[in-house]
Amino acid sequence: MSCTIEKILTDAKTLLERLREHDAAAESLVDQSAALHRRVAAMREAGTALPDQEIESQIDRICEMGEVMRKAVQVDDDQFCKIQEKLAQLELENKELRELLSISSESLQVRKENSMDTASQAIK
Repeated sequence: MSCTIEKILTDAKTLLERLREHDAAAESLVDQSAALHRRVAAMREAGTALPDQEIESQIDRICEMGEVMRKAVQVDDDQFCKIQEKLAQLELENKELRELLSISSESLQVRKENSMDTASQAIK
């Protein structure tokens, strides 16, 4: 499996967008729950309260939706953490490879200079 920094960054952006969508959906659920509670309170005040079974059913439904959203956010958080770890690993590996390349380039330069010195001494 080949992972590039660009792919990881793209995945991180996608996950961030999904987290924002989940956050918006969670806010919507909270708003729906608040609206339901206001509706129930208003009906109680007016003396036309919903039957307890219907209230419980609606509350259970909202709680189930909230739990689904929490699980989805947790999955996205886990994926985002894995991507961040992989990105950090790739950045470290990149740094180490650059250092090795630098050492190799310096070694080649020294060899080249030595061979030039040797060649110029042989000519003299």
